[in-house]
Amino acid sequence: MPLYKDSSGTDHWGIGIARSTDLTNWAKVGEITPVADYEKKGLCAPGALVRDGKVHLFYQTYGNGRNDAICHAVSTDGIHFDRNPTNPIFHPAISDWSCGRAIDAEVIKFKDQYFLYFATRDPAYKIQQLGVATAPANTNFNREEWQQVDNKGPILKPELPWEGECIEGASVVERNGQLYMFYAGAYNNWPQQIGVARSTDGIHWERVQSEPFLKNGAPGTWNSSESGHPHIFANTNGKTYLFYQGNNDKGKSWFLSNVLVGWTNLGPTLTK
Repeated sequence: MPLYKDSSGTDHWGIGIARSTDLTNWAKVGEITPVADYEKKGLCAPGALVRDGKVHLFYQTYGNGRNDAICHAVSTDGIHFDRNPTNPIFHPAISDWSCGRAIDAEVIKFKDQYFLYFATRDPAYKIQQLGVATAPANTNFNREEWQQVDNKGPILKPELPWEGECIEGASVVERNGQLYMFYAGAYNNWPQQIGVARSTDGIHWERVQSEPFLKNGAPGTWNSSESGHPHIFANTNGKTYLFYQGNNDKGKSWFLSNVLVGWTNLGPTLTK
C-alpha cells in the first residue's frame, strides 16, 4: 500500500492499484487516496468483488484505533471509485468480546446472502479475532443492510500456539458447497503465518489443520519474518492462487508473492 502525505507532511496509508495478465508481472495503474473526512487518517486493507460488471471495494479506515470501520466504494473501470454515501458501512457493536473496531474486510456471496468478515479487538485491545455480518442478496451494501451475526463471541479467535494473540486478514473462497477461509495467525512478524478453516454455513468454522497451511520462510529467505495477510483468488480457468505478503527484516520492507493451491477431498494443498 502506498503512503501519502497530508497537509502537515505526515505519512498515512493509501491503496495502490496494479494490473497483471499473468499474476506474476504487475504494473501500477492507480492509487486511492482520501476524499472523505472519515478517511483523512488513512485507508487500507482492500478486498474486492465483481458484481454486474462493477468492482465493489471494501476497505478500512486507518489510524482511528477503536473507531476504525469498514467502508465501501464502487467502480466501473477498477481504477476510479465512488464512495458509498452511507460510509462507513459497518463496525461491530461494543460487547464483552469486541471493542467496536472493524478492519480487514472480506465479502463473499454464499447461500443467497452476502457475508462480511472482519477482524476486531477485544475490549482490552489485545486480542485480534474475527466476526461476521450479513446482508441480503439484493443489497446495495449500504450501512443499514448489514446485520452483525450474534454468535455470542468471535467466529474464530487465536487458540493455537502459532496464532499468538491474533487472527486477522480473512480471505474466503467457496469450494463444493463449503467455504474455506485463509487467515493470518499472529501479529505481523511474530512471525505471522497462514491457516485454513472450513464452514458449511458461513458462521461456524473449524480449522482444517492445527499447523500453518503456509509457514514463514527459513532464516535468510525473503519471507523469514512472516508469510501473512492472505488473499485467495480463483481465476476463470479453475485455478486457485494464494497471495500473501512477506519480508525478512521485521517489517522494514514488504513484498508480495503467490503460490498455486490444489484441492483434495480433505481441502486445500500447496502445489509445488
